[in-house]
Amino acid sequence: QVQLVESGGELVQPGGSLRLSCAASGGTFSTYTMAWFRQAPGKERAFVAAINWSGREAYYGSSVEGRFTISRDNAKSTMYLQMNSLEPMDTAVYYCARQTRPFGGTRLGPNQYDTWGQGTLVTVSS
Repeated sequence: QVQLVESGGELVQPGGSLRLSCAASGGTFSTYTMAWFRQAPGKERAFVAAINWSGREAYYGSSVEGRFTISRDNAKSTMYLQMNSLEPMDTAVYYCARQTRPFGGTRLGPNQYDTWGQGTLVTVSS
C-alpha cells in the first residue's frame, strides 16, 4: 500500500516562500491525481490544489491561486507545492493525498482521496 510523507513545513515570515514535498513509496504514484489540503487550527480541512496524473492539469483553491504552484515528478514519485507571498492565513498543517482511483479529475472532493500523509506544519508569522 502506498505511503505518503510530507516535508518542508517550517516557520516563515509574511511575504516569504516555502516549498513542500510529498514523497510516495510502496505503491503506484504516476497514474493517480494528487492533491494538497490544509487544516488551520480550529477549522475544517480545506482543499489547496490538485494535479492530474500527467502533471498537465492543475486546479487551485481560490485563496491560493496565483500564489501557490503545484507540480510533480513521476520519476521521483514526488509532488511539490511551491508557496509564495505567504500570509498568516496560510498557517496550517498541510496534507498530501492520493485519489482512490487512477486517472481521476482534479476537481473531485476530499472523499475521493483515500491515502493521506501525516502532515507538515507551516507557520506564517513575524
